[in-house]
Amino acid sequence: MKLCISALSVVLVLLFVSAAPQLAAKNVKKPQAKVVRAVDLLSFDHYLKTCPQAEGIIQQITGDWIQKDFTLAASIIRLHFHDCAVRGCDASILLNHQGSERRAFASRTLRGFQVIDDIKAELERQCPKTVSCADILTSAARDATIIAGGPFWQVPFGRKDGRISISREADSVPQGHENVTALIEFFQARGLNMLDLVTLSGAHTIGRSSCSSFKYRLSNFNGTRKPDPSLNSMYLNNFLKKKCQNDLDLIYLDAITPKTFDTQFYSNLHKKLGLLSTDQLLKSDVRTGPFVAALASQPSLFESQFAVSMVKLGNVQVLTRPNEGEIRVNCNFVNA
Repeated sequence: MKLCISALSVVLVLLFVSAAPQLAAKNVKKPQAKVVRAVDLLSFDHYLKTCPQAEGIIQQITGDWIQKDFTLAASIIRLHFHDCAVRGCDASILLNHQGSERRAFASRTLRGFQVIDDIKAELERQCPKTVSCADILTSAARDATIIAGGPFWQVPFGRKDGRISISREADSVPQGHENVTALIEFFQARGLNMLDLVTLSGAHTIGRSSCSSFKYRLSNFNGTRKPDPSLNSMYLNNFLKKKCQNDLDLIYLDAITPKTFDTQFYSNLHKKLGLLSTDQLLKSDVRTGPFVAALASQPSLFESQFAVSMVKLGNVQVLTRPNEGEIRVNCNFVNA
């Protein structure tokens, strides 16, 4: 009897030992494969071997144009925003065909297309079929900021150009009459937060707006014949009513230092000098007001955060994988 029990014990031990690795394997979690995001495929040395002169060419031609017309600095930054705000930073705003974003009503005052075309033409001469229009526009926005007196930041490269551009999608971009909640939601849908919203609005320190974007504030505000009470009355009567004769007349968004990249734009909001209601509301809304106050009083904070927010903007929904997008030969058209 003892022998039988002993033999049985040996069998049980052997069965346990043989099963142990399998039991252990079930309890050990397999390491999960790291998800590589599209933005992770961007890099600072993307053109190091294929077109090392790319950044220099973009900077040179952008600078040449802005030297002739300073207002193009803000226009290029705005063009970049309109691109990234629709389908991500894929140069879809540059496509020029019937029904494209570029032909939308919301895009009628966009400028800077010729600047990008000139840069692309030179890059095609020196590095054919290599540098995307999306990368050109993103880098040109950075260079335009620097030339205007703003901060420097490194631009990672590797974006592809999209093949789709739809007019009605461009009309979703804020036009200057939305409420703050709508602005916050618009930015959040693109991975940008409230601080990014207030900071990127600071690009209006050098921008201009057409009178059509704010003329409803001058009279007949909210169905009344009175002007918007949040608009400085002296600014309204002594300047805006005289300057805004036609819808497409352009007015500087910063009434005090329109050609200087500074924090005056935020200080103006405390004096009811915000030209667009979307700008003025940033100051009065409890969610965004503290950011306005902080940026108005700390120029170094504005510059550093503007660089951070512009990097985030340039990374929105980028196309970087082999099966995504293309490198357009002409920024105005998809490749044949």
